[in-house]
Amino acid sequence: MTYFGFLIIFLVVPLGAILLLTWYDLRRRRRLPAVLDTWPAWMAVLLHVVIAVIYTTPWDNYLVATGVWYYPLERVTGLKLGWVPIEEYTFFVLQSLLTGFWLLFLAKRIHLPVGPIQARTGFRVGVILFLGILVIAGIVILTSGYAPGTYAALILVWALPPIMIQVGWGGHILWQYRKLVLTALISVTFYLAVVDSFAISQGIWTIDPNQSFHWFIFGKLPIEEFIFFVVTNTLLTFGVTLALAKPSLEQFARFRARLRGEQVQKSIRSVNS
Repeated sequence: MTYFGFLIIFLVVPLGAILLLTWYDLRRRRRLPAVLDTWPAWMAVLLHVVIAVIYTTPWDNYLVATGVWYYPLERVTGLKLGWVPIEEYTFFVLQSLLTGFWLLFLAKRIHLPVGPIQARTGFRVGVILFLGILVIAGIVILTSGYAPGTYAALILVWALPPIMIQVGWGGHILWQYRKLVLTALISVTFYLAVVDSFAISQGIWTIDPNQSFHWFIFGKLPIEEFIFFVVTNTLLTFGVTLALAKPSLEQFARFRARLRGEQVQKSIRSVNS
């Protein structure tokens, strides 16, 4: 099986099914719950597709250039942007679409609580500190030259800082909607991990055993690949939820108003001085 063949069967087909169900929901006038029905949801998903491609491209190129993972020539077309085959960029896009629209599909079927949301400052600080420790651990592994930890460390250092920002901004909102967030995150991560295990077993791509811990789940799936899908789907699920959540947008409006007020005060002080 080629890389494009894998993408068609395991990402394009399920994505097409989800989009068909989304169209059916539109025909039935089934909408997102009011707390998420703030601006066009498809725009929020497409925005995260763009962000995913921009943010992932340099990191992925580095991994391929340094041999952390590689692709047999007979499995890809040979078309590349940088060091990365065009199929890999296609994967960024399809994963983002699949995760985003799956979240929206579930949001129409899972009850979301309404009412005031507690700030949960302690919870957010605790999660950020924990993730920060993992980032520091990743940096230590990379600077120490410990080769088996390379792939895992690169994942942690790359993916956790934006997750920390998401938690700092809206961890309390994500906790309020945790049933939806966790259902979407766990289900899509499990699916992608299983099909990734199949892809590796078929030799579509290969992880350098010298730059990974050589611990496996689902038979042939390196533990780092599972971590990769956990963090990337977390970024997408958290991001789309916060982009659409009414409390998040209201918080952003208050932030902008406060920022403008501070700018006005600075202007007044500047004129008076």
